[in-house]
Amino acid sequence: MADLNFILLYVEDVAASEAFYAKVFGRPAIDSSPTFAMIAAAPGIMLGLWRRDGVAPAPGAPGGGEIAITAESEADVAVTMARWQTFGARVAQAPTQMDFGFTGVALDPDGHRLRVFCPAERQAPERDLELAASSR
Repeated sequence: MADLNFILLYVEDVAASEAFYAKVFGRPAIDSSPTFAMIAAAPGIMLGLWRRDGVAPAPGAPGGGEIAITAESEADVAVTMARWQTFGARVAQAPTQMDFGFTGVALDPDGHRLRVFCPAERQAPERDLELAASSR
């Protein structure tokens, strides 16, 4: 069985994306050049930032997928979204309740989607009561 261990994003400005993701993941790049940077995103998972004009075959437009990060609580979702905005992220979806949990989506400097979410099973029990009441 194959293991996921590397995610590549095609970016316009490697230095800007490197600075952004170093802040998102709280660690510096372990490899950096004008055309490529690599950051440890999580144990065993590397995030590669590859300058778009050097990729072969040529990539399509960004935004067709997401990098998703779980949060411990709804409050953590809001805090993470606010923190990402201080790094220069643009909000695509303000924190909101969805069927799978409480979530928000931000866009990185190239428009790649970053989702933070608190899975429904981690939400406070009183939230279930609020949701049930609002669906009546």
